[in-house]
Amino acid sequence: MQQTTLSRYVKAMRKQYDLTQVDLSEKSGVGLRFAWGLEQGKQTLRL
Repeated sequence: MQQTTLSRYVKAMRKQYDLTQVDLSEKSGVGLRFAWGLEQGKQTLRL
């Protein structure tokens, strides 16, 4: 999968704030699978 600008940005900000993907998913109110898929640049994400 190709990483998009958004996926790189989300991952960089998560690391800047020293958050795990679990932390990110809990704080943003989305599932862990969604947070992971977003960072991986998955083309189809569903809320």
